[in-house]
Amino acid sequence: MWTGCDFRGRFFVLKGFRTMTSSTKRNWKPQTAMVHSGTLRSAFGETSEAIYLTQGYVYDSAEAAEARFKGEEPGFIYSRYANPTVDMFEKRMCALEGAEDARATASGMAAVTAALLCSARAGDHIVAARALFGSCRWVIETLAPKYGIETALVDGTRKEEWEKAVRPNTKLFFLESPTNPTLEVIDIAHVAKLANSIGARLIVDNVFATPLQQKPLTLGAHIVVYSATKHIDGQGRCLGGIILSDKEWIDKNLHDYFRHTGPSLSPFNAWTLLKGLETLPLRVRQQTEGAARIADFLVEQGGIARLIYPGRADHPQADIVKKQMTGGSTLICFDLKGGKQAAFAFENALEVIAISNNLGDAKSLITHPATTTHKSLTDAARAELGIGPGTLRISVGLEDPDDLIEDIDVALKAAR
Repeated sequence: MWTGCDFRGRFFVLKGFRTMTSSTKRNWKPQTAMVHSGTLRSAFGETSEAIYLTQGYVYDSAEAAEARFKGEEPGFIYSRYANPTVDMFEKRMCALEGAEDARATASGMAAVTAALLCSARAGDHIVAARALFGSCRWVIETLAPKYGIETALVDGTRKEEWEKAVRPNTKLFFLESPTNPTLEVIDIAHVAKLANSIGARLIVDNVFATPLQQKPLTLGAHIVVYSATKHIDGQGRCLGGIILSDKEWIDKNLHDYFRHTGPSLSPFNAWTLLKGLETLPLRVRQQTEGAARIADFLVEQGGIARLIYPGRADHPQADIVKKQMTGGSTLICFDLKGGKQAAFAFENALEVIAISNNLGDAKSLITHPATTTHKSLTDAARAELGIGPGTLRISVGLEDPDDLIEDIDVALKAAR
């Protein structure tokens, strides 16, 4: 049997299709869930999930169309609301994240923006950690105030700053952890507890940790967002994002925003992301192991002013990492002593690691945040975040770590 959508775009059972139901699904481990959860099969019994590239759906009669829009008859209405392939991706992510419901979006920034704007209205107040991806900072500092939403930025690693920032109209907290690009780790459970104490909600951007190495909902967060473009696809193929939360919040807050503003995910991209989920544990495990080796190598080299890696004991928030993460990271942040000139010389000398602002890819990638992902910030704002002219971020891929270390060693010599 296959599930079809009600008047809100969600799902009932349809004849002629088969799906994994609660009666057949066991308490699967993540690796199993990422291969099987949410799988829908047509009468053809296909092994790989089907791609349903359709905009709309036909009805047997005018009466059937009316009944479907009323929610009295099961079935899909329009692919901006719901689509079979996209639904498979949403259900699989729910199984992985431990969420009741989800909506998949066209990009990670579509997910972040939708989660924020549907949770606040004019006169409300948002408190966000200042260490955010550049576009997220723009949404907080520029876009939200245009609609009368008040905002404040705090040092997310300092618990007292979250507490001091609270106002009577504070309705939302927002953070990413680990942060982009300096890999700060914020105590999610503490911020969630504070949010609960004032009747607010906490949104966590969990991209850098991946759903395998950190579970924000388990730590008390109310909403989790991902750029599925990163590790979930992980092979540089497509854009995507997703918002996960409890069903009540999605029905009351996100559903109408999503339905009417149209940030929906392409069915083809959803299918690509489903394929990415199947290999996510293998890729993240190997990338994390490689990143740990490279971090250990870098910290012993001359010319490195600072190295930050969540898997190391010298990480500034190592105690929080140990408490809320089950792995290190696939990313490394470090500063070269020679500033921008040394950083550019380092990047230009690399042969295996490619210069790109993406991350979580099978290919190792490096970026200079001050001139790419965080270039829109002022010098003072970058300095406040610890992003200097010599700061570099490496996203470790699936190459042999020995080859990557050799590549980095040659680049370090060029940077000196």
